[in-house]
Amino acid sequence: MREEPSLRDRQDLLSRTALGVFRLNGQFLSVSEELARPAGLTAAWWQVLGAVLKEPLPVAGIARSMGITRQSVQRIADLLAAKGLAEYIPNPAHRRAKLLRPTDAGRAAVARIGPGHASLATRLAAELGDTAFKETVQALERLTKALDTLQSPNTPVP
Repeated sequence: MREEPSLRDRQDLLSRTALGVFRLNGQFLSVSEELARPAGLTAAWWQVLGAVLKEPLPVAGIARSMGITRQSVQRIADLLAAKGLAEYIPNPAHRRAKLLRPTDAGRAAVARIGPGHASLATRLAAELGDTAFKETVQALERLTKALDTLQSPNTPVP
């Protein structure tokens, strides 16, 4: 018969998870800066451009999808627009909240990251194995969904 983990055990798991994710975030930021630099971008610029490659989004929508503040996305979006890498277009759903979309120059800059990105993906898959790589993605997606649920305004606090 298996004993249920203690409160202390669960707190330790939460701490280890958080510390691991913080370290992983630092590692991804470092790698992203290296990949983005030859394209004339920063990791943050790449992140915002990447969020609008498929469809234009308002700044608040980009912030929500990335889990960061609207103000930080607004600063980056304004910089991207000033550099000609993105542009604001009218939003049919909201007169004041314009949509951000990449320009051809912005798309070209992101495309220049492609070969380095593909190389890193291949090397990481070789290091982890394809099955473990997929399982890692699934575990991170489950963790994100669980935290979203816990942070929902409709979730009761125990």
